[in-house]
Amino acid sequence: MTISAAPSEFKAIRLLRYNHPMIRSLCVFCGSSMGRRSAYRDAAHAVGTLLAQRGITLVFGGSDAGLMGVLADACLAAGGRVLGVMPRALVEMEIAHRGLTELRIVASMHERKALMADLSDAFLALPGGFGTWDEFCEALTWSQLAIQSKACAVLNVEGFYDAFLAQADRAVTDGFLRPEHRDLLLADSDPPRLLDRLQTYEVPVLDKWVDRPPR
Repeated sequence: MTISAAPSEFKAIRLLRYNHPMIRSLCVFCGSSMGRRSAYRDAAHAVGTLLAQRGITLVFGGSDAGLMGVLADACLAAGGRVLGVMPRALVEMEIAHRGLTELRIVASMHERKALMADLSDAFLALPGGFGTWDEFCEALTWSQLAIQSKACAVLNVEGFYDAFLAQADRAVTDGFLRPEHRDLLLADSDPPRLLDRLQTYEVPVLDKWVDRPPR
């Protein structure tokens, strides 16, 4: 495993609009706990294996705990490349996965998210808690604001994200989210089908993302 530290002055993610015709690396957010349903573990294992089979580099938070560990182990076992990104404080707590292809160590959670975004062509969220949602929603917002043009999806395992998707629909109904921005949020319950959708989805360039009343 290669371990490298990020420079002290981390460069912000490049403000470029781009689409990749093929996904070469996928950032996956998921829980550092297993959850109470075996389907969550099965889904993480399936995604890790699938990425290896398709030659897609897995970018993730670098932990060996919970679904994160299952995901990484499955990808590695199938011959895939796995790149972890973790703040130094968490590495010192000895929760870093030591069998990764590469582990990049950064100074903060903010740098972690920016580097993971810079290294990835698209984003996928598996079941998880606040950390998973925070990281995924920030990536989704960056696509909404055209800071990046990268597809974002949730794997809706046994309806885990039903409420989240319903909330996005409510935001459209109540005027807080434009329909075209709601469409940026992809969802499916089948890993191969969802990955196919991520591979072919082109994020639209929307110059006007907020409605301003006339003065």
